[in-house]
Amino acid sequence: MIDRKFVARVAGLGGAAALALGLLSTGAANADTFIPLPGGQIVKTLSDGTVLTIRLVGESANINPSMGATPVHRNAWVSGSAQVDVTDGWNGAIFPGYVVACQVNIDGGGAEGGVTGGLDWSDSQNVKPSVGATSGANLSLGPGQAQSFYVLDLEQADDFGNEAHKKRNKFKGGSGSVTWADETIGLSGCGGYAQARAFVSVEVETDNVITWTTLWGQPFSLG
Repeated sequence: MIDRKFVARVAGLGGAAALALGLLSTGAANADTFIPLPGGQIVKTLSDGTVLTIRLVGESANINPSMGATPVHRNAWVSGSAQVDVTDGWNGAIFPGYVVACQVNIDGGGAEGGVTGGLDWSDSQNVKPSVGATSGANLSLGPGQAQSFYVLDLEQADDFGNEAHKKRNKFKGGSGSVTWADETIGLSGCGGYAQARAFVSVEVETDNVITWTTLWGQPFSLG
């Protein structure tokens, strides 16, 4: 049973997608391009026998014309849902996010692949993404650069009653989820091709193990 769902607002990238699978509006110059994405799933057995399942479902991107109206500006809306199950009812936290890259190959081998060309991760499932932006709203990348950000920005009071911002959804009882819809990211400064890729990182703590596991979605072109 999924214990909580959060709808968060992200960011999106733009430009003309090479993977154009459908137009949401008419007008050749200003049409949005809808890209359904396959999501993914991984099942990992931890060292103490605990089984962790991570799924990325309902994933899509809507590439739309950038307000910048130049080749170095991109814009898109992204949506998806991260779902996690852990045997024996262990607790954990879900950290969904995206990697955005300018003239960098981030197709690291399917849903479980890592990022190459600027982010050298030899074990894609165990890597903790190097998050360099607080959101995807105003990313500026040059050729050969890539940057990651988390989707969630949850406000809550810390131990002293001050406002704190968390990038994860905690879950109890062995399952949890996070859903985001029409999250917008703006990319500027990239004169070449640009790509983005979703990831879902999950931290699980049992009596014997604390582990970090990452599921990667399929890369998609931003033009």
